[in-house]
Amino acid sequence: SVDCSFSQGVCDWKQDADDDFDWNPADRDRGDGYYMAVPAFVGHKKDMGRLKLFLTDLKPRSSYCLIFSYRLAGERVGKLRVFLANKRTAPVWEQNKGKDERWRTGKIEILQGAETTNSVTFESERGKGKTGEIGVDNVILISGLCPED
Repeated sequence: SVDCSFSQGVCDWKQDADDDFDWNPADRDRGDGYYMAVPAFVGHKKDMGRLKLFLTDLKPRSSYCLIFSYRLAGERVGKLRVFLANKRTAPVWEQNKGKDERWRTGKIEILQGAETTNSVTFESERGKGKTGEIGVDNVILISGLCPED
């Protein structure tokens, strides 16, 4: 399994240069490291910020599970989407509001064909709200199908 949490820095994360704003590190409440966040007041409505994770050495014709923590805190904070490089047009996962400000777990199955997925993009779209944030943390890639809860 590959642990791409932001405190370790072992993974190849890049900010997209063609988007409207960057994701920024934010301290965790418990004080143990940090996560990446987009505060609600950054940018204008519909602006996008993209954070890309480059994946290397994924085997063709095999399956992987991408597990991550996320939170959408605040009213009308915006949307969080996940794109896989080989399916650039449509998001494979999307969330547009949280019931509360708790962290939740997202899971995405990455089924490799002959071409392997070489990157995953977390895209934040700015909403109407002025408070709160969109956050992502503890991104883990494991071999095989996603486990049931």
